[in-house]
Amino acid sequence: MTSLPAGFAAHVANIGIKDDTDDFVVITAERAVPAAGVFTRSRFVGPSVTISRDHVSAGSARAVVIISKNANVANGETGTQHAHELVGMVADRLGCDPADVLIASTGVIGRPYPMDHVRAGVEAMVVPVTGTSAEDAATGIMTTDTVPKVASAPVAGSDAMVIGIAKGVGMIEPDMATMIAVVLTDADVPADELDRTFRRVVDRTLNCVSIDSDTSTSDTAIVMASGAAGTVGGDSFEAALLDVCQNLTKQIARDGEGAQTLLEVTVSGARDDAQAKRVAKAIVNSPLVKTAVHGADPNWGRVAMAIGKCSDDTDIDQNRVRIRFGDTEVYPSQVDAGGLATLSIYMRGDSVVIGADLGIADGRSTVWGCDLTDGYVRINADYTT
Repeated sequence: MTSLPAGFAAHVANIGIKDDTDDFVVITAERAVPAAGVFTRSRFVGPSVTISRDHVSAGSARAVVIISKNANVANGETGTQHAHELVGMVADRLGCDPADVLIASTGVIGRPYPMDHVRAGVEAMVVPVTGTSAEDAATGIMTTDTVPKVASAPVAGSDAMVIGIAKGVGMIEPDMATMIAVVLTDADVPADELDRTFRRVVDRTLNCVSIDSDTSTSDTAIVMASGAAGTVGGDSFEAALLDVCQNLTKQIARDGEGAQTLLEVTVSGARDDAQAKRVAKAIVNSPLVKTAVHGADPNWGRVAMAIGKCSDDTDIDQNRVRIRFGDTEVYPSQVDAGGLATLSIYMRGDSVVIGADLGIADGRSTVWGCDLTDGYVRINADYTT
């Protein structure tokens, strides 16, 4: 079992939103601690995003409450009132200001919270909260995930740890965060430094995953620092945070709805990192690339097509581009039938790496996704019925 960092605890329960698995998680600190968050930029956000964005702007938080299987999005004023009521009830139980409580919610859009269940669930929460299992908390926030997602890393040169949990396997191409991620550390990190560091790390990790090119209405990523382990070096903390968030990013991609293969795309030689990420996303989001990966077909022409779709990037010249599958260059080098057969065997593994060098400058980005299977279609065709 992975224990939460010192200074944190979690209450995990089923309150009746899901039929038979946990659906209600409250992660608490012993006091209000430095916190930061990044959120979806969707124009159809739910009140969990607007409330949390407002509350975390003060740079601190005492707790985050998460409801899974109900997004509480597109429920009008009723949904907003329910979210505020939930935050207020949790704050009352913990004895803190509602502004110190963040909220995240994930699941079906357009369904109100079953407030009788929610009220009873909060009332049943034992205070002080004493649970320490990161796996239990990660399980409690799952929707169509098949496994809980937990990652941990030590902060070099200290006794501090960074522990993260995440959920999300569909409706994922984040725009400022991922479905839901909560990262906790017992390092002592000032709020402004925590915010800057988290945003840099999210941009390189959680913002570099795409399952299906759809941005959720509820994307939320939160980091909290209890300070219980004392001060740490800034570079060491950022390295540990990067390790945890990249690990969670890969777990999300590998567990994509119906997925069988993790797809990693690295674009190098770009004008800048932003261009590299844009082109890499075009590749990883292409249904034709994703189905080729699923079929173990080293069809590099589909990668070339995806790069070519970036038509506003007029400095991309096909005569300078190089494409590889694994370690094998497939364009402009010619691969014979034997080489293609070998690549097909490689693509039957559980991970496939595609690389493209644009030959422009030194911009670079890596993104993660997965293959596209009939399982994805079935899961989403049957989701609400």
